[in-house]
Amino acid sequence: MNNLTFGNEEYQYYETICSGSPAGRMNDGRGFDGASGVHVHMTNSRLTDPEILELRFPVLLEDFHIREGSGGKGKWSAGDGTRRTIRFLKTMECAILSSHRSGPPRGVEGGGDGEMGKTEVRRKDGHVETLKGCDQTVIEAGEAVIVTTPTAGGFGKA
Repeated sequence: MNNLTFGNEEYQYYETICSGSPAGRMNDGRGFDGASGVHVHMTNSRLTDPEILELRFPVLLEDFHIREGSGGKGKWSAGDGTRRTIRFLKTMECAILSSHRSGPPRGVEGGGDGEMGKTEVRRKDGHVETLKGCDQTVIEAGEAVIVTTPTAGGFGKA
C-alpha cells in the first residue's frame, strides 16, 4: 500500500495507490498468478478518476501506467506494479507513507523477489529528489511527485 497525501490551506487529498497482488497457492495445491494494478487487503478504496482529480484539485496527472514485467517471477508470477506522476499547479505539502523502499518484497518457495518502490519529486530545475518510505516535503507549483509502487514476489520455482 502506498499512501499519498497532499494539501494546503485550501485543498486536502489522500489516496491509496495500487500495485500488483502476490502470486500464491490454494490449499488444494492449485496456484495462481497475481493481478496487476490492484489494491490488496484494502476495503472500500480506489483511485479517483483522473478527470475528477484534475477538476477538484490544482494538479495534472501526467502519467499513470502499469509497469509491465515488474512483478516477481516464479511458477506463478506476481502482478505488476504501477507508476503515477502528479504535477502540482499550486504549492502544496506532500507526504508518502509506504514500504519496500530499501528491500524488495520476497518471493516464496523459490519464487523471485518483486521490485522495490520509490517516491521521487521532480523539482523545477530538473533535479529529481528521492524521498524515504515515510517522508514529507513541500512541492512548488510546476513540480511533480512520482510514485513507483513496489511489486509482490513470485510463488514457486519456475
